[in-house]
Amino acid sequence: MTAPDTAPLLSLNPADPADVVTAVPAAGAAGVHAAVGRARAAQPAWQDAGAAGRAAALTAIARAVEEAAGELAALAVREVGKPLAEARAEVARTVAIWRYYAQAPYEATGAVHEPAAGVGLLLTRRRPHGVAGLITPWNFPFAIPAWKAAPALATGNTVVLKPAPEATACALRLAELVQGALPEGVFTVVPGGADEGRALVETADVVSFTGSTAAGGSVARAAAAQGVPVQAEMGGLNAALVLPDADIERAAAHLAAAVAGYAGQKCTATSRIIAVGAAREPLREALAEAVRALPVGDPADAATVCGPVISGPARDRFDRARAGLSVLATGKSPDGPGWYAAPTVVEDVPADHPLLHEEVFAPLAALLHADDLAGAVRLANSVPHGLVTSVHTAGLESVLHGLDHLDTGMIRVNAPSTGVDFHLPFGGTKASSHGPREQGRAALEFYTSSRTYTLTP
Repeated sequence: MTAPDTAPLLSLNPADPADVVTAVPAAGAAGVHAAVGRARAAQPAWQDAGAAGRAAALTAIARAVEEAAGELAALAVREVGKPLAEARAEVARTVAIWRYYAQAPYEATGAVHEPAAGVGLLLTRRRPHGVAGLITPWNFPFAIPAWKAAPALATGNTVVLKPAPEATACALRLAELVQGALPEGVFTVVPGGADEGRALVETADVVSFTGSTAAGGSVARAAAAQGVPVQAEMGGLNAALVLPDADIERAAAHLAAAVAGYAGQKCTATSRIIAVGAAREPLREALAEAVRALPVGDPADAATVCGPVISGPARDRFDRARAGLSVLATGKSPDGPGWYAAPTVVEDVPADHPLLHEEVFAPLAALLHADDLAGAVRLANSVPHGLVTSVHTAGLESVLHGLDHLDTGMIRVNAPSTGVDFHLPFGGTKASSHGPREQGRAALEFYTSSRTYTLTP
């Protein structure tokens, strides 16, 4: 009899679930351990390649991804249902990430200090951990692996990547491009699910995770038990604050896109909209119009903003979350075989409703009201997560004090909550993040450990 764990991983097209994008065997715990072993054996030589060698390799990866841009964007559309315009933008960002970190090997890795007394030198130096175990989600199948792997590789680590099963084909194609510029064993993809993820955490020297809050908590605890550095980027219940002096039409357009872009399947998506004071009524009207106007449909259409959600269970969660609530506005949900969910904004949501406390990861948001900025800040802070908050206003001087009280890792003013500047630290507070920040120079520190040297004659 065939063992259950030998069944292939199936990745289906969310816009046409009858289309099997890929079917590959899971690596299994033994496969993960073997990949980590090969990566550990390859790490010293990769580190010794020096700044020039690592910089040249990452530059070559950027070039290879750029040359395959059209193919990669089409694959993201097919495998994870990402709208074509967003898929193209993600691939372009992936190229930029590899190019950005291609310069990192030349960064200073320490400092020289004078001794407190006597003659000698005190040095600090950052060195790679060894094997970086990366666990990534399906919603950014190229950019998130890149912004984890690139700094890890730049600083002399080797990488073993365990992608979400729903993005297996994207990860394997990315690996082909990356491996073409690297020595054998330096970058490996291990397809699989939770079992493979656990095996990777048990054997890697440093762990970076992006995914759900529950899974991220498990990863953080397991890595801590192993005594290895860990970062976990998890969920968000992101708020948007709209003040009375805001450009309401512009704010509504930003909000509709942040709620329903890529079917709301971003950790930075807006799920709570807080109208402050007199902004309530004009925002209700403008937001309803903006949501109804959103292009919903085939992700392969360049005009589409909201395509399907990733799976049937994801659509079921969306249906349960909005059931029985008062709907302010809803968009169109196309007929056909895909897992489509109509963009929806609800209002008059009871304070204890799960929508206000649990991430749905779908094109659904609640419109709330606060009498003043202080009340809006308290409402924004009233959830377990704190990833990003957007604030919409014409008078920055009147809200700077209020912004300082937002318990959130990132604040975006007069811009959608979605969007990432990869050269700056990324992360949140409370249940949204665990451990050091990702991206920018912060990533270079995470993937290295500091050593202190005392040199005396």
